[in-house]
Amino acid sequence: MMELKITRVSDDAKRTKPKPEEKGFGKFYSDHMFMMDFRSNQGWIDPRIEPYRSLELDPAAMVFHYSQSAFEGLKAYPAKDGRILLFRPELNMRRMSKTLSRICVPEFDEEFLLESIKKLVNLDKDWIPTGPGESLYIRPTVIATEPCLGVRPAQEYMFYVITSPVGAYYPQGFAPMKIKVEETYVRSAVGGLGSVKASANYAASLLAQEDAHSQGWAQVLWLDAAERRFVEEVGTSNIFFVKNNAVITPELTGSILPGITRQSVLELCQEWGIPTEERPIDFHEIIDGIEKGSITEAFATGTAAIIAPKSVLSFKGVSHTLPGPQPGPLATRLYEELLSIQYGEKPDTRGWIVEV
Repeated sequence: MMELKITRVSDDAKRTKPKPEEKGFGKFYSDHMFMMDFRSNQGWIDPRIEPYRSLELDPAAMVFHYSQSAFEGLKAYPAKDGRILLFRPELNMRRMSKTLSRICVPEFDEEFLLESIKKLVNLDKDWIPTGPGESLYIRPTVIATEPCLGVRPAQEYMFYVITSPVGAYYPQGFAPMKIKVEETYVRSAVGGLGSVKASANYAASLLAQEDAHSQGWAQVLWLDAAERRFVEEVGTSNIFFVKNNAVITPELTGSILPGITRQSVLELCQEWGIPTEERPIDFHEIIDGIEKGSITEAFATGTAAIIAPKSVLSFKGVSHTLPGPQPGPLATRLYEELLSIQYGEKPDTRGWIVEV
């Protein structure tokens, strides 16, 4: 295993921590970052933790031209007893390996990266906020750095990890959101990049998101690329519905990201004896279910927001409002359960928690 070199920031160069009301999501960055480099004749080399700094890249770096870049997202949670906790981080490492393989980036040592992240978080532990729902967001990223204007996999890469103290992802917190069904654009197609966290996925989603925001909607609900009938994701999150007391979610067909929170929600529901179905979901089934009252809840899942309830879906200019109080009882139960696990308020009986 490689040796990790650590260079601490000097006291006079430490960054200013945000005030509680300034935090938001992903606006401030802690004092240190992890970095390592890849060379085709050496492999991954020079792993190090050093003071946070700007990157210097050649204008011909292949990341700018051919989008060989990818990232992950996980959080470090502050427990009341002083422990620092990660939630199922080995799944993030596994998913990043899958992503890099899909965009032709050489494999990395998952165990070494996780241990390096733990050391990075521990070094900047005073950056972890302790307010309700707050955490230290962790962003591993890989970019192609070789200067070359030829379409092929790069021979040089940079792997880095930065961290950011964050509050709630959505300003309204756990309050239900109104979403618009996207009829013009598609996020991904089977065989594309939709099942991995390649940066290009997110660029492809921006225009639809901006259009929805300009019309007063919080997020977009993506439909499949082939028929524009089947539900896929909402924004950058997985989507769930409660229909006739069962939980339904789109199956993983290759165009949907296999979310870690998604997997955890399915496992919790199965543990609680709640029927779950992973299958194609025609959007007209959702509209019909809302109108007839058989669909009582809709919520999105993801690392950033955890559980994000939905209250209204707009399709072809018509709003369809979910019945009953929102957030619904299952979304609320899942949200409270996941938070209690992540913040160490309940014993970890499932092996989901890793201490830093």
